[in-house]
Amino acid sequence: MIISTGIACALLVGGFLFLIFIRVPVAFALGLATIPIVVFDVRLTPFIIIDRMFQSYNSFILLAVPFFLLAANLMNSGQITDKLIALARVMTGWLPGGLGHVNVAVSMLFAGISGSSTADAAGCGKILIPAMEKEGYDLRFAVALTACSSVMGVIIPPSILMVVWGGVMQISVGALFLAGAIPGFLIGFALMATVYVYAKIYDYPIVAKPTFATFWQALKGASLALLTPLLVIGGIVGGLVTPTESAIIAAAYSLILGVFVYRTVTIRHLGFIFYETGRFASISLFAIGTASAFGWMLSFYNAPRLIVELMTTLEFGTFGTAILIAALFLFFGLFIDAIPTIIILGTVLMPVATAAGIDPVVFAIIGIISLAFGLVTPPYGLCLLISASIGNINVMKVLPDVIIILAPMILILLLVILFPEIALWLPTTLMPDSFK
Repeated sequence: MIISTGIACALLVGGFLFLIFIRVPVAFALGLATIPIVVFDVRLTPFIIIDRMFQSYNSFILLAVPFFLLAANLMNSGQITDKLIALARVMTGWLPGGLGHVNVAVSMLFAGISGSSTADAAGCGKILIPAMEKEGYDLRFAVALTACSSVMGVIIPPSILMVVWGGVMQISVGALFLAGAIPGFLIGFALMATVYVYAKIYDYPIVAKPTFATFWQALKGASLALLTPLLVIGGIVGGLVTPTESAIIAAAYSLILGVFVYRTVTIRHLGFIFYETGRFASISLFAIGTASAFGWMLSFYNAPRLIVELMTTLEFGTFGTAILIAALFLFFGLFIDAIPTIIILGTVLMPVATAAGIDPVVFAIIGIISLAFGLVTPPYGLCLLISASIGNINVMKVLPDVIIILAPMILILLLVILFPEIALWLPTTLMPDSFK
């Protein structure tokens, strides 16, 4: 039999939601949801699904994902995070609520190295959440701030999500990296403003007033680590290396720092680091394969074309369409990991954004920021779960503070929608060829 578009979409989406409801992992749920369609539609065979999965893996740019994860794990294991915290402490610790500002600042610094929000939450949270609690900060605030600040890991370049988005949508990864820089720093400043208000209300202390000597010492300690974003982003923007090659450079550089310079990573540590990197990378890449098969099947049944026609009929305009796109990514981010969402929802909404006159780079940044917020919102909320487990506190107790801290961050997302030049200025200035 030949299955109609409506029935196919209902079976795909309904089957996927049912599998998620019974707690089947997302990567497996995406693949299993395609099986009924393959069984009943005579035009499809299981080999098509396998072929679509293989085609998604057969991408040079996706090799960047495991190497960026390896760089992040090496940074954490090499105690480089400690050196970034020492620098952040002298840069922002003199402000009211000093350790809160340190939390935000070190997340911004770590984001420029790792490209992973979960690595940020785990690496920084293990140090800063106990330290903030010891200094008299409310544990709920410490956990919520750590979770929310960690989302900058996928917004401030380099970013694993941007690598995946660029590979799937055929957009310049270098342009995406540059486009995320200003929104990422604006989110960081919004977080620091929120910390300042909390500090004034709850009388949170400063850490210490730095001297030039302490600042210089901290800067020297972190300087080698801070070269990582310059090597990665500078190489891509300058056209010297591809995103994958830059990820390999970042991983190799982190390995050299940990093993030979700081001497905090031993051979025994390396085995565990490689194992953890391989485990997380395999989860991400398997999800890319099943999501690609799922997304291809939606395209086969013309779901994207129908959505574009519907949106065109409703005439939301550029702003209204951008708001709807952000809302959809925010909603999907509540339940699904960001990488499968990019492949499924991103590919479906890309024609919608193009029809509404939204630049592909701006569309990407709106989607990535929205998905980043999903990392701190239950039931998925992976960064929130990591931070709460470090603080040994129930997630629901932290949620009110998360909502308060997220509010100004969502305002930055609205600013990007209203003024797309915020995202476009850097890439159009430094990489104009990407927009030809």
